[in-house]
Amino acid sequence: MPLTGQNRAKQGEWQRSNTLVTGLDRIFRVGEPSFVDRGEVIPSVAHIEKRPDRRKPWRVRYRDPTGRERSRSFARKADADRFMSTVQADLIRGDWTDPRLSKTTLAEWSQRWLVTKTHLKPKTLAGYRSNLHAHVLPAFGDYQLRHLDRMAAEEWIADLQASGLGPSGVRQARQVLNAVLTLAVDAGYLPTNPVDGTSAPRLSEPEMLFLDADEVDRLADTIREPYGTLVYVLAYGGLRWGEAAALRRKRCDLSRSRVEVAESLADVGGHLYFGPTKNHRSRIVPIPGFLRDLFADHLDRHVPNDPEALVFTTPSGTPLRNSNFRRQIWYQAVEEAELPQGLRIHDLRHTCASLLAAADANPKAVQLHLGHSSITVTMDRYTHLFPSDIDALIRRLDDIRARNLAAQTRPNERTRGIEFSGR
Repeated sequence: MPLTGQNRAKQGEWQRSNTLVTGLDRIFRVGEPSFVDRGEVIPSVAHIEKRPDRRKPWRVRYRDPTGRERSRSFARKADADRFMSTVQADLIRGDWTDPRLSKTTLAEWSQRWLVTKTHLKPKTLAGYRSNLHAHVLPAFGDYQLRHLDRMAAEEWIADLQASGLGPSGVRQARQVLNAVLTLAVDAGYLPTNPVDGTSAPRLSEPEMLFLDADEVDRLADTIREPYGTLVYVLAYGGLRWGEAAALRRKRCDLSRSRVEVAESLADVGGHLYFGPTKNHRSRIVPIPGFLRDLFADHLDRHVPNDPEALVFTTPSGTPLRNSNFRRQIWYQAVEEAELPQGLRIHDLRHTCASLLAAADANPKAVQLHLGHSSITVTMDRYTHLFPSDIDALIRRLDDIRARNLAAQTRPNERTRGIEFSGR
């Protein structure tokens, strides 16, 4: 239908009031006839109307992405124009958010965010709560979401570092705030996440200590009974502390020299929780013959004949706590065995990787034995344990250059006597 004079007048008036949206039809419908070509009036994204009898006579009216009509009034035309331009641009880019939602405080929103994380392990959830109450909410709890910006986030990270909080603590606090605001963006409370892209301090990897087989024997012989078998399980089975502490009799298949790792024990705020392993996967760990025999003796002498019984416990039969074990047993055994004072229980897991590599195990076998989530994790941590062919590659580069030099022909002797004749 061709444009009528009335429609042309309406279109011209709309274009004068909505300059940012002029040509939108061409942007969104490239290659198709425009609204004007089809004889239609371009629909308005937003417009301003004047109401002279009001204290704020200039009202901007627009529809949000759901089709709901919204409005906001201003005392000055310039302010209305500026707001309309912003609204139109946000709608076009898909960045528009409900202004009422962005007035929610971070304290209120963080509680809603925590509700969405109840499926996580108790230790992880406790860490999130701790970071919120210790670092995030004291700084931003009273802030409305819309008032959080990139500079405030950067200054907060700098303040955490200046306060003496270590790189790991700063990164964890930043991770929590980033996760809270990411959900706010996804839920339409914020157009962008101001924490996204902020800098974080680099983490220095803790030094890994590796024991050889003799040192493992010395530690196992020195440590208080009946924890010698536990030392061998950690050093040759590669179990994490929580996995070893949660190991039950029913998961020890000694006839096949196999141990099933399916649970982990975590100490969260003084409370013990049994749950899935770190990567939520169970695995079967093969054990060498000598450890199978030690296991059999340990089960006969120290573990009740109950499938659910824990293999390693305190003398009173309660689950092991890492902090108590280190303080009461581990440190003394390390000292008496004349091993490095900085040796951690987790270093026995690193020792397992070292022993496997020394036995010519390939990286994939090490990954499966240790229960890493991917081969990348194994290679990132233990690349130096596996044979490297870099020296052989360097020698080959020398050979390539030597062959190239040998293949170069000498200058042609005949070129010396060339004469040029001319008239």
